[in-house]
Amino acid sequence: MRIGVDLGGTKTEIAVLDGDGTIRLRQRAPTPRSGYDDVIRAIRDLVAMADEKIGGAASIGVAIPGTVSRITGLVKNANSTQLIGHPLDKDLATAIGRPVRVANDANCFALSEAQDGAGAGQGVVFGIIAGTGVGGGVCVQGRILEGAHGIGGEWGHNPLPWPDGNEMTNAPPCYCGKRGCIETWCSGTGIAADLLRTDGLEMTAAEIAVSDDPRASAAMERFTDRFARAIATMVNFLDPDVIMLGGGLSNRETLYDALPALVERYAFKPEGVTRIVKNVHGDSSGVRGAAWLWDA
Repeated sequence: MRIGVDLGGTKTEIAVLDGDGTIRLRQRAPTPRSGYDDVIRAIRDLVAMADEKIGGAASIGVAIPGTVSRITGLVKNANSTQLIGHPLDKDLATAIGRPVRVANDANCFALSEAQDGAGAGQGVVFGIIAGTGVGGGVCVQGRILEGAHGIGGEWGHNPLPWPDGNEMTNAPPCYCGKRGCIETWCSGTGIAADLLRTDGLEMTAAEIAVSDDPRASAAMERFTDRFARAIATMVNFLDPDVIMLGGGLSNRETLYDALPALVERYAFKPEGVTRIVKNVHGDSSGVRGAAWLWDA
């Protein structure tokens, strides 16, 4: 048995997987907003509940919206700012009483899909989470490629490639301190901001995706082209066997028809169309990937 925990900004999910990856227990709870110590206690209590249900202790992996620095041992680059600057893996291990492995949530998504999802059996897989933000994770032969600084796959903070004049002039600021990051153009919030900036029309990304308004349709066309350009850069330097999409934007089925040809156009002469597929495990991928950390 393996325990996975997906620590998100608003909810925390725990799941227990058996040896073949079947989920035997799954439960969600609100993520405490009252402070770091309460987050530790909430995860501790969820694990205690899972231990009791399965009648023993299992390995524990945790997915977080950030990463643990290899130099300081402290959480960095986390959207959930209450985690930043804390030794989350060590504090959880102390609270629970056994070792805990912690990894970036996009890496856990990629790992889950590489193990027995859309990327199963493939040598190099790239997982993209496109929702409120844009994240990425790389798995090679079923193992996470974290890199020397723990930021492998953080493709959302590269600049948008091949920008036109308008994109150069109006490159949006990013929370990372730079301007024009892929995340600012290709996330759900980026699409909504682009429509508001271009046409003065205020809609959410979900509303834009289903709207018949020609201005919303044009915004989706701009997003698809920008997304393809961004993916093409990953194809150029990683050349993955398969690219898997997750997050809210992955539910737009037309992307799977439009993106491959556009990526082929922008990438450096690939021999054939890049495989771009929807995830298999949906919103379970983060928690499943966390559980698989002890095999990766």
